[in-house]
Amino acid sequence: MTIQEELNATVRELVQPGKGILAADESHPTIAKRFKAVGVESSEQKRREYRSLIFSAAGLGESVSGVILFEETLGQNSLDDVPMPRLLASQGIVPGIKVDKGKQPLVNAPGDEITVGLDGLEDRLEIYKNQGARFAKWRNVFHISDILPSRQAVEANAEVLARYAAICQSLGIVPIVEPEVLIDGNHTIERSADVSGEVLREVFHALYRHKVELTQMILKPSMVTPGQESPKASPEEVATATLKVFQRVVPAAVPGIFFLSGGQTPEEATANLNAMNSQGPQPWALSFSYGRALQEPAQKAWAGNLDNGPDAQAAMLKRARLNGAARAGTYRPEMED
Repeated sequence: MTIQEELNATVRELVQPGKGILAADESHPTIAKRFKAVGVESSEQKRREYRSLIFSAAGLGESVSGVILFEETLGQNSLDDVPMPRLLASQGIVPGIKVDKGKQPLVNAPGDEITVGLDGLEDRLEIYKNQGARFAKWRNVFHISDILPSRQAVEANAEVLARYAAICQSLGIVPIVEPEVLIDGNHTIERSADVSGEVLREVFHALYRHKVELTQMILKPSMVTPGQESPKASPEEVATATLKVFQRVVPAAVPGIFFLSGGQTPEEATANLNAMNSQGPQPWALSFSYGRALQEPAQKAWAGNLDNGPDAQAAMLKRARLNGAARAGTYRPEMED
């Protein structure tokens, strides 16, 4: 299979109707925070146990087309001693990998950040591909205030995302491009829309410059919402604001937009995605790539006890199915019960 055929096959599998991507790529500090919330000490064994449980939930592949893994998980075996990527593939799920190395302050741009990890990326990707990863994810963040993000931050972060995407495609790995406009702050939904539009325009200019094939990538953006400290917007308001921005700046060649949940509750993330898909067909598939908004109920049900495995799996499957319904615009709040 040629690199082009590999890329096309992976994209086809990821954007299947009724399915989305599970983001299970939490770094050690992030998963420690999630586990602490349910009274569990984060250890290599506990991380392996939890992820093995949710990946082996029978029927997960009916609503989940891909899973983003952390580097540690990619090399682990399940509780049944099956390599995690092979376990996912047996469910009809495409294994992927988070490849950035985190963020740091952007020099001469107070309050802004830049994501690092391009050094050695090509070598790391070749190793990950041999371990079974078929797509990758890289996240850059954009802070919102009256003056942030600076023009410098928008351009620098877009450039990094494009360079990462080009490297991935050269090796036959589908890049998920994640420009996250953060929900932190008290900004309005209008301010969020302005920043989202500016960021996405710059990201696509950079992707063009680096000759990234848009039909062989996935976009993972934030929804357009007010800041967390502002009054909430209804799902209809979020859907209208988000689609208005994306229709203007995201080329129709992009096969799928898989939204991040970015601090929304599981119910909010599902309702907002559903509202978008209720507005009729769009040029791209509109789906989910949620982390906490998919996993939180499963983590609470598990609570570090292997005997709670069936309950954790049931909670995981329920959230995945509800988001699968939202992907088709057929979710209803009463389905939560």
